[in-house]
Amino acid sequence: MIKFLLDYSSGVPVYRQIIDQIIFGIASGQLKLGEQLPTVRALAVELKVNLNTVSKAYKELEIKNILETQQGTGTFINKTENVMPEREREDKLKEICIQFSSVAFSYGFSLDEVIKELKNIETSKK
Repeated sequence: MIKFLLDYSSGVPVYRQIIDQIIFGIASGQLKLGEQLPTVRALAVELKVNLNTVSKAYKELEIKNILETQQGTGTFINKTENVMPEREREDKLKEICIQFSSVAFSYGFSLDEVIKELKNIETSKK
């Protein structure tokens, strides 16, 4: 199970953050096919958000066939491959890079320093 973390200052709607975190959980292997998610009510209480916010996130993922809700049983991961369309994936990477680079540049790091460090991180993971 993943731990949901919300950032109210990010400007990203809460329901969208929930969607993104579920998709990331699937993509990273933290959420597996058939795994049960918290109920709408339980997640809303845990995150201290309106029931409709969680419901909207779950419904959007159901429409994409990523989640399946079984009446009386719960909500489950229904799909673990291709959970993010290519265009959405590219947009998400661009958003991450913009956020990351603006923080790095605000600390005075150059583009070359950032690229060098990213390559070091990639090399150290192998």
